[in-house]
Amino acid sequence: MFDGFIIRAIIAGVGVALVVGVLGCFVVWRRMAYFGDSLAHSSLLGIALGLLYGFSVNIGIIIVCSVFAVLLVWLQHKHILATDTLLGILAHASLSLGMVALSFLDYIQFDLHSYLFGDILTITNTDLLWIYLGGGAVLTLLILNWSSLTLMTIHEDLAKAEGVRTFRTQLLLMFLMTIVVAFSVRIVGILLITSLLIIPAATARQLAKTPESMAVTASILGVAAVLLGIFGSLQFDTPSGPSIVTAASLLFLILFPVLKLRSSLQKTGHT
Repeated sequence: MFDGFIIRAIIAGVGVALVVGVLGCFVVWRRMAYFGDSLAHSSLLGIALGLLYGFSVNIGIIIVCSVFAVLLVWLQHKHILATDTLLGILAHASLSLGMVALSFLDYIQFDLHSYLFGDILTITNTDLLWIYLGGGAVLTLLILNWSSLTLMTIHEDLAKAEGVRTFRTQLLLMFLMTIVVAFSVRIVGILLITSLLIIPAATARQLAKTPESMAVTASILGVAAVLLGIFGSLQFDTPSGPSIVTAASLLFLILFPVLKLRSSLQKTGHT
């Protein structure tokens, strides 16, 4: 019924959506959107190093993004500059270094546009392996540390009083984001990864009443956005990454007014 590349695209998109839906909830709750965006920008340096030295691009992204996260936490504890200033410096410095490194790759054929905006229709079996192994590891760690992460999100001092190692937990969350960035690059691209993390979770926030239901709802909405984006891309011959994010945005725009209206009616009923 479908060509092989379409089936691989659907399998890859669903795998990514299931993971980013859950992780995106913490990005929304902890207001880490700017961090996610900065992390995605820094991944270009990891791509460049992977291509330059001949090892996996995904490994390059994980290494560079992990260094980025650790360096950010270290500078935060030094209280040198505000966090948003540090993020701006580190993100744009690593992005610029990545572009400079890519300029030395004239002898290597690569498609910069696919890394910036994604190209889910070119997913290979190796990419699928990365997505499902990495995604499975991320989901497992999120489930095992769910109570610590949610408690730290609600109140950090309360989490410390309950014995949660907040510094270690914060580093874990950042590391999980680096893994997600690494295997999501081929899906929506460097410039749009944060959108896939934020939009389904922000939409689910209006629907759900508990953290767990929000995570499940965000994953479902992410899967819906991926499927709509893929078929929209095939139907209208549009770029796959932006099409997926556009579908997620449309779901948000459609559901948000309906939910606001329902909330207003409920308040009116109570009064």
